[in-house]
Amino acid sequence: MSNRGYFGIVLYQPKTIENLGTLIRSATNFGAAFICTVGQRYTRQKGDTEDALRHYPGFHFATLSQCLGAIPREAEVIRVEMDGVTSLPVMHHPERAVYVFGGEDRSVPEIPHSQSIIIPSKRCLNLAVAASIVMYDRISRARGKDETARI
Repeated sequence: MSNRGYFGIVLYQPKTIENLGTLIRSATNFGAAFICTVGQRYTRQKGDTEDALRHYPGFHFATLSQCLGAIPREAEVIRVEMDGVTSLPVMHHPERAVYVFGGEDRSVPEIPHSQSIIIPSKRCLNLAVAASIVMYDRISRARGKDETARI
């Protein structure tokens, strides 16, 4: 993966709103181009110390199909699931990607033409933690190709 491209984060029906502030803060730090919530609106949380959505693109959609209809045309959709097909350590991060995470108590519905990945762990991870791990994996691989790159 080169330093070109972009990625976005989609949160499908998050179980609780409390950890979204932390996730949005991580997304801004790791270089996500945007964040979307589906089925639950974001309101500023304590973990969002920078009030990120005042300075960062955030979108809300009532349904997943509305959200997927609005993502960039050439982006690859990647579902992050406990029963994902490809393990994160061996997956290839596409140049243009949209990572879709479900709430801790539900799965992301099947999405045509998407790939699914799994973060190897004993149990389900907190939504903010799972998204942060995927974002870090993406940028660390890009950084590994150019040791002088900075986040």
